[in-house]
Amino acid sequence: MAKVDTGCLVLADITGYGEYLSVVELEHSQDVLSDLMGVLVGQLRGLLHLAKLEGDAVFCYEHGGEVDASMLLSMIESCYFAFSQRVQTIHRRTTCQCNACRLIPRLDLKFLTHHGQFAIHEVAGSRELVGRDVVLVHRLPKNSVTARTGLRGYAFFTQACLQRFPLDPVALRMVEHKESFEDVGEVSGYVHDLVARWREEQARRVVYIAPGAGIEMAELDVQAPPGIVWDYLTSPTKRPLWQGSDRVDQRNPAGIRGVGTINHCVHGTTTIDEEILDWKPFRYFTFRGAWGLGIGRQMGGLLFTVELSPTRDGSGTHIAWRMEAGRGFKQRMLVRAYGAQLRSLIHTITENLTQLLMQAQAEAAERARAAPLS
Repeated sequence: MAKVDTGCLVLADITGYGEYLSVVELEHSQDVLSDLMGVLVGQLRGLLHLAKLEGDAVFCYEHGGEVDASMLLSMIESCYFAFSQRVQTIHRRTTCQCNACRLIPRLDLKFLTHHGQFAIHEVAGSRELVGRDVVLVHRLPKNSVTARTGLRGYAFFTQACLQRFPLDPVALRMVEHKESFEDVGEVSGYVHDLVARWREEQARRVVYIAPGAGIEMAELDVQAPPGIVWDYLTSPTKRPLWQGSDRVDQRNPAGIRGVGTINHCVHGTTTIDEEILDWKPFRYFTFRGAWGLGIGRQMGGLLFTVELSPTRDGSGTHIAWRMEAGRGFKQRMLVRAYGAQLRSLIHTITENLTQLLMQAQAEAAERARAAPLS
């Protein structure tokens, strides 16, 4: 008998593609779709398991407990930002005047997110997810969200999803919404405006130490996708596994990790505070903290940017740690005296992270191979 699993079900669906396809040249439209689908898969892979590519949609899932609320929302927003950026880039750079290229800005992206039960069933040599909740999430793209709200880029979280992932709809300015379907009944939940979040992201103040602008503290490659690396770098439950702290207490004024988050890293009787100043999921984050060997406290806090980028062969993630200290004489002397020790500390904990990620990826691959089929 097939084992019934429980987890998050996510359908990322390109809005308006059917209408777009009806008025554009087929050859170019397929190139555009392939490009955009590649962006979606690249953003979602790792944190979620790819179940199936479904024309102009990507269907993914997770086994219960693999993703927390902050990572789920960060992943969805990061994916939407990457999609929107790619649509803008294609439109601005193309010189082709065909309809397929000219009408690209009509495309948008929506996410349908649910939590429920499913079984994995082998059909004609491939794995398929089956179950009532799988049917439910596939009914959700045909909804009235756009008609009622005017939104074309959004994420709809079912009530079941929000019960599992404690996102605060009020704090996140979500709008309550209900749909009714003949076969699955009424589905209630909340709509998250991704268009507004994209505008906020573009307007946000950048706090970023660019390559060559600060002190290079560590660089290395890890064989894991950016989403997984980001999770281990920022999750308060996973950071103690590699950085040597006893625990990380986190305060999130917005209800999820991001700009304004305060981390309290507890090392015995010592607590190191960090404040997140810039937050670009799966790309980089910048924080200020009294970090490492006590020199941060003497200097009023050090500024760090931790940046992720694809490795040259595309198989993993390149991590770069950069630091910027104050520009006064005392700060320069302290960095000169203790910088090598701090660099060594960061290199050590990053190597710990590498080993932990290798183990986690190996265990995930083994779980995928051993997943029972119906």
